[in-house]
Amino acid sequence: MTQEEIFTNPTVKQVIFQIRFPSLFAIENRIDSFQEKIVDELPESALIQKQSFVWTDVVQPSERQTDPVPGVPIQKIWRFRSPKGYTVNVSLDSVDISSELHKTYKNIQSENRFRDIIQKVLESFGEVYKLRSVNRVGLRYIDECPVTKATNGSFKRYYNSVFPLDRFSLNDAEEMLFRTVNHRNGFFLTYMEFFKINNGKPTYTLDFDGFAKDVAFTECLSVTDSLHEIISNEYFATIRKPVKNFMRKDKAKK
Repeated sequence: MTQEEIFTNPTVKQVIFQIRFPSLFAIENRIDSFQEKIVDELPESALIQKQSFVWTDVVQPSERQTDPVPGVPIQKIWRFRSPKGYTVNVSLDSVDISSELHKTYKNIQSENRFRDIIQKVLESFGEVYKLRSVNRVGLRYIDECPVTKATNGSFKRYYNSVFPLDRFSLNDAEEMLFRTVNHRNGFFLTYMEFFKINNGKPTYTLDFDGFAKDVAFTECLSVTDSLHEIISNEYFATIRKPVKNFMRKDKAKK
């Protein structure tokens, strides 16, 4: 069961949706039609051009410059932004949505639901490009979580962590990282915990990346629903009651 509560101070800082597919050369010729369908939600647009680079040593190792790689084509990315705080990027082989606005996926009590934006973009993209299938569908949540004290006892009260704290105490740690990729109900989940002392302050990040391979385009949204269920369940299996209490606080009263 996914969590239905809307928190006033959630830990999620960024959520990303992406589909990848074989290079679709019709992207550029029809991008204006796609733009017309999403312009009300994402009125700001730009064309980004990127090229791969290599590092070249100069006189001293600390002085480096970047040179274009000869023969490497420029990658075009069509970027559409909402002033509310989310972005859609379209390239020849992918579409992604990145948001710092959305704190809930589909809760009907919220006006800003990430699922609504995903649905709008998928429907608009499908109408223009008639894509049959995608190589990968991904949903990623990055949470910056509270750490009151960098001690084993305090940390264990807040989190059901997989860190080996009995062997490597948090009291002595400058940095700690755990990452695993597992099968989950026919899908995949990359789970990461990252603890670091940053400018003298402890920070703790939870990073969940759910994905599926070889998906029919018409199934992308329902697959994303399943990925969200997996991520949500894993998140609430990791945090404990003090974190929920933290998220229920008014930001102004933290």
